[in-house]
Amino acid sequence: MPPRLIINADDFGLTPGVNRAVAELHQAKALTSATLMATGAAFEDAVAIAHANPTLGVGCHILLTDGTPVSPPKSIPTLIGPDGKNFRPSLIDFIQALLRGSIREEEIEREATAQVQKLQCAGISVTHLDTHKHTHLFPAVARPLLRIAERCSVHAIRHPFEQAWSLALGHGNRIRRLQVKLLGRLKTHFKHQIREAHVLTTDGTIGISATGNLYGETLHQILQSMPAEGVFELCCHPGYNDSDLDRITTRLRAHRDIERNALLTELPAIALHPNAPQLINFGNLSAYVAPRKPG
Repeated sequence: MPPRLIINADDFGLTPGVNRAVAELHQAKALTSATLMATGAAFEDAVAIAHANPTLGVGCHILLTDGTPVSPPKSIPTLIGPDGKNFRPSLIDFIQALLRGSIREEEIEREATAQVQKLQCAGISVTHLDTHKHTHLFPAVARPLLRIAERCSVHAIRHPFEQAWSLALGHGNRIRRLQVKLLGRLKTHFKHQIREAHVLTTDGTIGISATGNLYGETLHQILQSMPAEGVFELCCHPGYNDSDLDRITTRLRAHRDIERNALLTELPAIALHPNAPQLINFGNLSAYVAPRKPG
């Protein structure tokens, strides 16, 4: 049985260029899934693309840092940054506040629910949840997300931890690989939380350490190194580096073009190989992943 692979583009809705890349890659069978930002500048355009491409799985890319909330800021004060309007712009500041216990879980739950419901009200059948900057690595974020997934009938969530075999390939800079490895110590907590929930996940995510370094050669090596069995997600950030992206705060600019081209080149090529991964999206996950039994 070949492995199953979900190819998910984060940041759907960020700009029209990111949306165009998602549509083009999906139509070229080089992308199966995307996670939509509820407050992205190109949200309406992304919704139109999702409706025009019904085989594209669309999840909700939950923002809790570096963005604008859906909820009134006064209703989620512990999530709001110094300007009183937006989330904390720094991931480090968010993590420090989370570890200090300064962020209330009920506010995470309130805001994440608002983001999911915004997609659902736009007619999107939300296939799964993931988070901007992978903040649900931390149990205090994963807990409320799993609760709202069940309440909002979202049946899957990203497994936010890099697979050991993928991390061992040595992609990405040394500091990022070290960060990913250290945060991997939280994996046990995540697995326990998943066992307690009626929510599905994959065997793990690949490409996290390679974010910003997902060149064609890198992607080729990852795909060639996949185990013979299992269900995995490839996390990517394709797009167009254009004038719209210039107006957005993001560290991924020129590399969005590189990832788009890498996917267009490598995915058709890998499909010709023996035991090529079967491409699925999170909406298909129940056919390949046994439900976890609570307790």
